[in-house]
Amino acid sequence: MRVLRISHSAVTQAWRERERLLRARGVDVELLSASRWDVGGALVTLRPRPGEAVEGVATVGSHPALFIYDPRPLWRALGRGWDVLDIHEEPFALATAEILLLRSLRRVRAPYVLYSAQNIDKRYPPPFRWFERWALRHASGVSVCNAEAGRIVVRKGFPGVADVIPLGVDTDQFAPSAPDPVTASVVGGSTKGPALDGGPGVRVGYVGRLAPHKGVDVLLDAVVGDPRLALRVAGEGPDLESLRVRAEAAGRPVELVGSLGADDLPEFYRSLDVLAVPSLDTPGWREQFGRVAVEAMACGTPVVASDSGALPDVVGEAGLLVPPGDAAALREALLRAGLDENLAGRMRAAGRRRAARCDWTAVADQYLAMYRRVTRQATTAAPGVEVVVVAFGAPELLRRALEPVAGRGDLPVTVVDSSSSPRVRAVCTDLGVRYLDPGRNGGFAAGVNVALADRLRPGADVLLLNPDAEVAPEDVTRLQRALRAEPDLASVAPAQADDSGRPARVGWPFPTPGGTWLEALGLGRLRRRTDFVIGSVLLLRAEALAQVGAFDERFFLYAEETDWARRASRLGWRHAEVGDVHARHAGGATSQDESAREIHFHASQERYLRKHHGDAGWAVARAGQLVGASVRGLVLGGDRRDAARRRARLYRRGPVRAELST
Repeated sequence: MRVLRISHSAVTQAWRERERLLRARGVDVELLSASRWDVGGALVTLRPRPGEAVEGVATVGSHPALFIYDPRPLWRALGRGWDVLDIHEEPFALATAEILLLRSLRRVRAPYVLYSAQNIDKRYPPPFRWFERWALRHASGVSVCNAEAGRIVVRKGFPGVADVIPLGVDTDQFAPSAPDPVTASVVGGSTKGPALDGGPGVRVGYVGRLAPHKGVDVLLDAVVGDPRLALRVAGEGPDLESLRVRAEAAGRPVELVGSLGADDLPEFYRSLDVLAVPSLDTPGWREQFGRVAVEAMACGTPVVASDSGALPDVVGEAGLLVPPGDAAALREALLRAGLDENLAGRMRAAGRRRAARCDWTAVADQYLAMYRRVTRQATTAAPGVEVVVVAFGAPELLRRALEPVAGRGDLPVTVVDSSSSPRVRAVCTDLGVRYLDPGRNGGFAAGVNVALADRLRPGADVLLLNPDAEVAPEDVTRLQRALRAEPDLASVAPAQADDSGRPARVGWPFPTPGGTWLEALGLGRLRRRTDFVIGSVLLLRAEALAQVGAFDERFFLYAEETDWARRASRLGWRHAEVGDVHARHAGGATSQDESAREIHFHASQERYLRKHHGDAGWAVARAGQLVGASVRGLVLGGDRRDAARRRARLYRRGPVRAELST
């Protein structure tokens, strides 16, 4: 596998460890980095190791979102042929837009992945908002360093599941020191500090930029409030002089050691009893990761941090969390972590375990898994299949659907009962299939997600089976064989017919505003291609599920599989009908309320079109539906005329509004 990775922050040698380990795993990684970059207030020049495949590129601008690269090295590199393009820049950044423009001009077809740390849902001004949306909608993957950033990129248009991958730490370099058995009073590999002002001392440390949002003023207030606390600060920034003045005015000198290099940081952490990370939330910033917390934990130093941004996820049970800006709570936590030897020992052990998750080896493995996923490189043998049925009443119909597949050890079945019906539960018990009651009727998508969150066979392909459909086990096997025959198939469905043998259309084009007008003009027969297949009997590929994620629960009934298939298609997957495999599907048999089905169907169409084509696209499609229904209401007669007029009234009101009022 050949990967071109572009990252301005790769100017720091320690942060290129991921690429070294990927190369050791057989990945041909070429790295483009900024030639020089301001890292924490210090200008760092790229210095490659002997033989290291990294090239420095000149940059214009110094803000991470507002700089561009010299395009010439990028142009040359893009032309060398790659399997993956890894753009380690924010989706809204000018550099990202520049790289993607060059990619398009170079006609590079390799999938690209992005990076984001932004854990505040910001609405950027044009053109940055447009850059961000386009970049996310066409990306094959996104790595994020905190979970909130992952949720934000999905909300802003990324069609899949973001990979939460921590920032890496060298746990060989950042490690506890060996204790001196003669002179040290040891707790979990660390020594207690000297007595301060006649009492046991707690050496508190801080590492990072000295700026208001980092909460150093709060930390100083916490420390000066108790003579047992002594503070050492490593860092530079605009608050340096005010910190010195305030400490002297309080009669408590603070040891300021300046900015430390990576080689000096481990010893600094090991000299502490506890590290404080007192970050504050501001309207424009929250802690996005907290690398210093991981480094300290790796060195066996307990951590006290603000309950802010990504810090709770990073520190977890290994540290103590306090409300941001609360000096009294911070002081109490520092004393507990520094004086309670049993607590400190537990924190050190837990911290080492958590830090191991951020080791560069683990980070490289996660990136390799992402690259393999976006390039469709299978890493395991074909998995089994599990069956998911979302039921709502109709127990006898459900029994008919389950009987062919129930009771087979190789085909586990889960029924999610949105009706909480004792009769449905009884059918499941009788047939020996798992019964789940979500306690509410959240619709088909929500029911599927209940089963996906509690898999009987994790990693298996998933067969969605409607309660009014039937498929034979041998046909499930043939269906999976067809799915696995082509590496880019995300879903397949069999040919289907109703109880009378009348065939049903299985493959459909994605709904579009233009397609709505073709239907309105009676030209729908021109749109015969298969973009997706219907969900009545639908086999989903495990790898696609992992990449695309769960169903969108905003779709109560209908179009949920269309939306999932569209998201998968944006990630490079296809969908197909398997014509030589057959299933029965009665169609609408679980609900006799035709009017309600009509409203749900068109409400889902509105949600789909708004989601994938925007409000303007929905307005165009709505106009097409209104024109078509109004014309049919004038020229047709009988029941067809009445149905057309009902459709026109529904679209004048708005299908979603009508659904919400029913």
